Amino acid sequence: MEHEHSIEAIQQRLSEGPRHNYLRDWIYGGIDGSVTTFPVVTGVIGAQLSPIVIVIMGFANLIADGFSMAASNFLGTKAEHDDFRRLEAIEHRHIDLAPEGEREEVRQIFAAKGFAGSDLDRVVELITSDRARWVQTMLSDEYGLPKEARSPLFAAVSTFSAFAICGLAPLIPFLIGAVNPFALSILLTGVVFFAIGSAKSRWSTGSWWRSGLSTLFVGGIAASLAYVVGVVLKHVAR
Repeated sequence: MEHEHSIEAIQQRLSEGPRHNYLRDWIYGGIDGSVTTFPVVTGVIGAQLSPIVIVIMGFANLIADGFSMAASNFLGTKAEHDDFRRLEAIEHRHIDLAPEGEREEVRQIFAAKGFAGSDLDRVVELITSDRARWVQTMLSDEYGLPKEARSPLFAAVSTFSAFAICGLAPLIPFLIGAVNPFALSILLTGVVFFAIGSAKSRWSTGSWWRSGLSTLFVGGIAASLAYVVGVVLKHVAR
């Protein structure tokens, strides 16, 4: 069982309220960090440039692209907050200007859920007797919004941390001066791709190995394209 169903456990879980999940931000940042940093490595190797160029460009990518993704996620999530507040204000205004129309909306919402007769009248009365509950019902059932929007800061931090951690893997062999840094970089990046894919399968119904291989496949395509571009540009620049 995913959680307990004792009276105490249920009471505690419901009192804590729903928890926001920032898994998608971490997965998104981690995959993008690896996908964008490893092609920098393959591109520079394909162009036969100095390893120091790999380190410089790699870290520039980690900082610049990581921050860009985090900032974009922050602003995008903040826009969700702004939209939430906008719709909340609209519902408050509608209740003030057309309360009977809003009651009818509640009635039709719960009628569609199977309520009828005195049960429907009672639930409409309960919902509309409390303004906050009334507005929240309209936001969730009419607009499909959650009770509360996710934190823009947590979303941004999740994205940036995953991007930096996973994106560092392709650069480690060049930082430590490995004998065959490119081969080791390929191996480490492949492990990261597979690990991220396998980890995200925990929150899906798919098998861990299939999820890992699909993520590895996508990352491999991105890296291969960057390597080809590096080789082509090397010959064009001659």
